[in-house]
Amino acid sequence: MSSTKQNDYQKRLPAPLSHENELLAAVHLDSNIPAEWSSGLSNCCSDASLCCITCWCPCVTVGRIAEAVDDGKISCIVTAGIHALLTYGTGCGWIYSLTYRSKIRKQYMLGGSPFQDCLAHLCCERCALCQEYRELQLHGATDEGEAKYGVEAVPVAPKGMIR
Repeated sequence: MSSTKQNDYQKRLPAPLSHENELLAAVHLDSNIPAEWSSGLSNCCSDASLCCITCWCPCVTVGRIAEAVDDGKISCIVTAGIHALLTYGTGCGWIYSLTYRSKIRKQYMLGGSPFQDCLAHLCCERCALCQEYRELQLHGATDEGEAKYGVEAVPVAPKGMIR
């Protein structure tokens, strides 16, 4: 190939992407288009332990969600207690947990509407709670599996070592 033809050919090729550009290209950057939930409502049994906790005691999952969404400003125990009182006292605990679904949807720019959120919590609150907690796990907002940076064990000096 002559040098002019080769230069024309190289001009047509896209420039190789750097590692950073590849990562940015993979990320959805258009903030006007809402993202989808990472899992569906019917995937509530994909995490067996979460499914069992939420099925038998949804107030615990609501507490964990609230603590993650509000960055620890409200205690898991306080939220769980409020939800338990509302659920077992009035049957309206789903309204309280619905507020956290709306916060998650806004925080992570997820698709849906307040009506869909309301329907999900009214018809199947436990499935909605599992979906919300899985979404928070995906975004790294929960304590599970999170690395505790800066926390180190104090080294033990070998026996017989003196100053």
